Amino acid sequence: MRLLVTGAAGFIGSHFTRYWLREHPQDTVVALDALTYRGTETNLTDVRSQITFVHADIADSVTVERVLTEHSIEVVVNFAAESHNSLAVLDPARFFRTNVLGTQSLLESCRRAGVQRVHHISTCEVYGDLALDAETAFTEESPYLPRTPYNASKAGADHAVRSYYETFGLPITITNCANNYGPNQFPENVIPLFTTRALDGEPLPVYASKHNRREWIHVEDHCSAIEAVLTRGTIGQTYHVGTGLEASVEQIADLVLDELGLPSTLKTTVPDRPGHDRRYLLDSTKIRRDLSWHPKTPFETGIRNTIRWYKANRPWWQPLRDRSPVNESAWTINPPSRAQLG
Repeated sequence: MRLLVTGAAGFIGSHFTRYWLREHPQDTVVALDALTYRGTETNLTDVRSQITFVHADIADSVTVERVLTEHSIEVVVNFAAESHNSLAVLDPARFFRTNVLGTQSLLESCRRAGVQRVHHISTCEVYGDLALDAETAFTEESPYLPRTPYNASKAGADHAVRSYYETFGLPITITNCANNYGPNQFPENVIPLFTTRALDGEPLPVYASKHNRREWIHVEDHCSAIEAVLTRGTIGQTYHVGTGLEASVEQIADLVLDELGLPSTLKTTVPDRPGHDRRYLLDSTKIRRDLSWHPKTPFETGIRNTIRWYKANRPWWQPLRDRSPVNESAWTINPPSRAQLG
């Protein structure tokens, strides 16, 4: 198989690239990434000799079509996205440009090049949120009710993907996943943020709604789910990828501090961001039943191993900490200033 992985230098994309090369060493992988502030080629250093790397944006249709044609790409796996909810509050336009218009441009390039399969990575957040005491979970038939610019931009991308299947017959599949964690995640995300700050003796910023919960999945389990969909999934279908394991932001902070042997006094309360969702939980019955997929990483084991990875890999994350344009205290109903954007 000849694959193009977009967003390949990001967190999940780089893990998937390594996963696929490990599990399918006979396949050809082309890795494409725009190398925005969250993407770094160092995420692919260990497999650089096994891939062709292309520095490009998915919205650059000329380059994307050339890559698809020159490498006879059969399957495209699309991870490329702006993905940080807090930044989307401060600079929503960049999210709609990449996640909606960029995805549509990629789909058109794939249609023109005759790609045999496009798999699109989505998120649980397109469905909105659940009450903390809700007894239900989101299913593949749940209505889309996004509440933030990031969520809305991902919802728009999903609709574009489905429209290309229904209108043009482009062979697609979609997975909506729970919150991912693991090594190499950019340090503005909550687990690496808490870990790196704790390692430097800095306060851990816990949102005021500290009991809001997320469903968590280790990135390797997510990669194996995508493999299951690519190899056994049905064209045109959406599959939920989840574990059923939930934890609040305060529970994550407590786990980090416990693993590092640090006091709970390092926790500090910060204001919620606008549109802060309460809870996400996916019903992953379909992928388990139809594709015989199951997650393998126990939650606490996976989290503690991730914390240990950051403790042992300061040279990887230290240079990245100042690249984030997010200022978590910059919430405002007015357009952000240059200072607020970093």
